[in-house]
Amino acid sequence: VQLQASGGGLVQAGGSLRLSCAASGSIFSINAMGWYRQAPGKQRELVAAITSGGSTNYADSVKGRFTISRDNAKNTVYLQMNSLKPEDTAVYYCNALVVTTGPDRDYWGQGTQVTVSS
Repeated sequence: VQLQASGGGLVQAGGSLRLSCAASGSIFSINAMGWYRQAPGKQRELVAAITSGGSTNYADSVKGRFTISRDNAKNTVYLQMNSLKPEDTAVYYCNALVVTTGPDRDYWGQGTQVTVSS
């Protein structure tokens, strides 16, 4: 299973970006999908997550600004980021909890850089 993330870039404060992450490979189904981020010198943190049924969870710092969604038919998760702030600058990683014949397995994308200038 591979996760391919895209959509990062450089944007001014107040701007918007949309991240996408597509899962491919031998996939029966995907349980939860999510986005994490890691800024320089900081630990990786959860940004947003979404279950296969559409329930969502957000970090307090992004509530009201970011929206996570997914297309189950395409095994793809999206993160719409609005009203971006310089403190949103980080490498963003997508994550998928893939259902297997054994225990569910975590997979990670390669990361995409988001830089917000002030």
